[in-house]
Amino acid sequence: MRVYFCLIFYQHKSVLQIKNEKFAPAYFNVVILTLPEICLLSALAFCLFVQLYYVLFVHLKLAKVAVEDTPDSIKSPVSVIICARNEINNLEKYLPSILNQHYPEFEVIVVNDRSWDGTEEFLEELEKKHLNLKIVKVLDNDKFIAGKKFAVTMGIKAAKYDWLVFTDADCSPESENWLKYMQQPSDDNIEIVLGYSPYLKKGSLLNALIRFETFFTAVNYLSFALKSMPYMGVGRNMAYKKALFFKNKGFAAHMHIPSGDDDLFVNAHATANNTEIRINKNSHVWSEPNLTWAGYLRQKKRHFGAGKFYKFRHKFILSLQIIFQFLFYVIFASCMFFSMEAKYVAGGILFLSILIRCMVYPKLLNRLNYRDLRWWFPILDILLFFFLTLNGFLSLFGKKKVNWK
Repeated sequence: MRVYFCLIFYQHKSVLQIKNEKFAPAYFNVVILTLPEICLLSALAFCLFVQLYYVLFVHLKLAKVAVEDTPDSIKSPVSVIICARNEINNLEKYLPSILNQHYPEFEVIVVNDRSWDGTEEFLEELEKKHLNLKIVKVLDNDKFIAGKKFAVTMGIKAAKYDWLVFTDADCSPESENWLKYMQQPSDDNIEIVLGYSPYLKKGSLLNALIRFETFFTAVNYLSFALKSMPYMGVGRNMAYKKALFFKNKGFAAHMHIPSGDDDLFVNAHATANNTEIRINKNSHVWSEPNLTWAGYLRQKKRHFGAGKFYKFRHKFILSLQIIFQFLFYVIFASCMFFSMEAKYVAGGILFLSILIRCMVYPKLLNRLNYRDLRWWFPILDILLFFFLTLNGFLSLFGKKKVNWK
């Protein structure tokens, strides 16, 4: 069955013909598409409209929001909590930048989680030079299952201040004013502050993929927080009240899950009224990326496992985002097996998608310290999508137990 779809392709008359006619009529060729082609292209267009909801009604909010200024005053002291397991090299490199923050009153708690690489000796020597450094030791014990959540809990119990700022041993703040941005907001109703942590550039395809995935994840959770639906945060740069932690019995609801000390906690307790974000470049915390595909796969497997325990509405809207992105590329690829006219229309829809995203994401890449990726994002978007789809499939198999270090 063939049906008339639209009238396109202007047919020009030759110069000789036009000379012989006072008015040369315009001619159009009728593009004829089969019913399957029309259904396929309609589905492709619908997937585009769903994608544009996330781009124009969610992510664009982050591109338009005003970047916060440097705070003029200091509200209260803070406790910085870092969990480390065999991280002596990173601690030697990055811990001084945290200990030397320009903030009048703060402590840095490093939880040494059963390290055997010299971490303990290094921290003890550093503690002699910095009065604001406190060391908490986690010892081997057969009576409980140790993990990062246990280490974080130990650090929180040792904290003497109510406002807790979290980062990792392999992280370094962008500026000496990092704590000024992550301090407790003036509004006492705010109990959670979500920061941003980009990965360092290493100059490889894997690194570009990791940084783009971090960018996309950050754009999502920061934008949805602005849209009054916070659903996650990253432990490399976030803060919350100690009182909030104990009021909700800490990680008791998901202690059995290896990951989720950051995103699951935020997912369970963040609301439209108690959460703020920080995107000023001086509030960013840089982190060391994975250098191997195997390491990156393990990391994503941990995150994939935690995501299954998000609230239903969060899983629903995030699943729709992934599903329609998947369908968009699959349907576009399918269109390439049909007529040339169908290919032209599908190509036009793809071009429109890229054009609209080019109006939003380059600005966001610049805001989130990934300026060098702004011209590569259409390619990285496709590569990342297929990589994460493969990883999600692989995560359904293999070992169920995943250690944090």
